Amino acid sequence: MSHYKPIEQSFKVAYEYKLHFTEHIFSMDNPLFKDIIQGYNSKGDVKVLFVIDSGVLTCHPNLSKDITSYCTRNNSVIHLTEQMVITGGEQCKNDYHHVERILNAVNDNRICRHSFVVAIGGGAIIDMVGYAAAIAHRGVKLIRIPTTVLSQNDSAVGVKNSFNILGKKNFLGTFAPAYAIINDSNFLTTLEQRDWISGIAEAVKVALIKDAVFFDFIEENSTLLRARDMESMEYLIYRCAEMHMEHIAQGGDPFESGSSRPLDFGHWAAHKLEYMTNYQLRHGEAVAIGMALDLVYAHFIGLIGKETLDRILKVLEQIGFDLHIPLQKDGDLDDLLNGIQEFREHLGGELTITLISKIGAKHDVHEIDISTMGKAIVWLNEMYKPKVSNTAC
Repeated sequence: MSHYKPIEQSFKVAYEYKLHFTEHIFSMDNPLFKDIIQGYNSKGDVKVLFVIDSGVLTCHPNLSKDITSYCTRNNSVIHLTEQMVITGGEQCKNDYHHVERILNAVNDNRICRHSFVVAIGGGAIIDMVGYAAAIAHRGVKLIRIPTTVLSQNDSAVGVKNSFNILGKKNFLGTFAPAYAIINDSNFLTTLEQRDWISGIAEAVKVALIKDAVFFDFIEENSTLLRARDMESMEYLIYRCAEMHMEHIAQGGDPFESGSSRPLDFGHWAAHKLEYMTNYQLRHGEAVAIGMALDLVYAHFIGLIGKETLDRILKVLEQIGFDLHIPLQKDGDLDDLLNGIQEFREHLGGELTITLISKIGAKHDVHEIDISTMGKAIVWLNEMYKPKVSNTAC
């Protein structure tokens, strides 16, 4: 057979998905959800399986009843199969039993590739449900309804799904764009203050690496954002999500085949800190610390001046972030620094850490001086002594 030439073929797959903005998605006079389902299959009677974050139900006790009433009213279009409830938060991504429950529900309700799984909740639920949907039948259609600032402006608008295993965040995962994402601002009104603030970190991140004008907006409105001004928050979410989706569509590497991942600015330390604190740190809180650490490092190696560093750290403080790194015992500093190697392994290939050379301009480096990064950790912890964390409102 050696005389046969290789058979070679290439193909492209076009993806299209929409991010919708609304309020009270399951109100009887809101046709958006019905229209999305009907837009896929005008013949109607499309099976829909809901997976709902238990914390969302606690804050919105009528949600389950509203979903049932909405689907009953529109039963010529929507065939409601089941509403599953799963405890949210990062811990849901650490217990594979939750994935198995969803897979069993997909099987029991005969959810097929022309049916929908609808995930309602924070970023962790969105990640985990998306992973289960992506591996069932090699992928059933997913609608994401994110309910936190962080999921509405960042995690739910991307194309990744994941699960934590082997002590590593997002070790299992898929690239599978959702059919649609629906941002309902009403869900934000009941967030704990920590969760309200936490999601702003991802907006700061994308502004620092892509858009100095957007950073100016965050700086000018930092007090309003902390005080839960909805108009400021809605714009922040919209612009952050817009830039995130533009990066996916136009950045040339939507499924992250290369080594450069600018949207992971601040994340090598964030992922490690989440694990080291047993996920007591919110993801956004960890990202804020991770960015602060990398910014101090960038200053130490001469990439940014002290004025730029101080300006950014002040904005993070004004928003309400505690930038102290929670190192509890001997060895924690070395453990955190090991996160750099783990990040390289997660990326594969060449180590690439995104820093900035100025506000709005990313700068990738392929080596990290461990000694200097260690000094950056010590400096940051000297600057921000431990204090009482921001509790729920």
